[in-house]
Amino acid sequence: AGSAGVDPATAVEITLWDSTVQCIPTATKGPLGYGLSALLLGRSSTRRKGLFVLPGVIDTDFTGQIQIMVWTPIPPVNIPAASRIAQLVPFKACVPHALEQNRGEGSFGSTGEPDVFWALEIEKRKPTLKIRLMHPRAQPEVWECGILVDTGADVAIIA
Repeated sequence: AGSAGVDPATAVEITLWDSTVQCIPTATKGPLGYGLSALLLGRSSTRRKGLFVLPGVIDTDFTGQIQIMVWTPIPPVNIPAASRIAQLVPFKACVPHALEQNRGEGSFGSTGEPDVFWALEIEKRKPTLKIRLMHPRAQPEVWECGILVDTGADVAIIA
């Protein structure tokens, strides 16, 4: 019986010149109303064009301009103003004992910084590291090599 979400329009034209994450303001502001939160997701047609929307959550009490975080592995990519590259999928949050925080128009970390323990820059090639192994009785004593790092969801494997 209709769409699952609403497609907010971008407020400005922007060109992505590299593969860094960019935030694009939309013409939509919070709060969403009716006590709703929303998932901000990319549209499937956006991914087909080589543009990736990083998913996010718009909280019920958010009152600022909604922004879309994007990146592309194949720059440059131009996004005209009024483009509909993402969708807001509303939901009713059911979190017992949620902390009440007045974030106002704050976004991206306004409720505290996330814990990041290890991060690799996103690249087109596989993540590799250079390591140095040392053993006093080996010939040669120091051995250097490049290794492939496979980062799973909950474990890192070095091969």
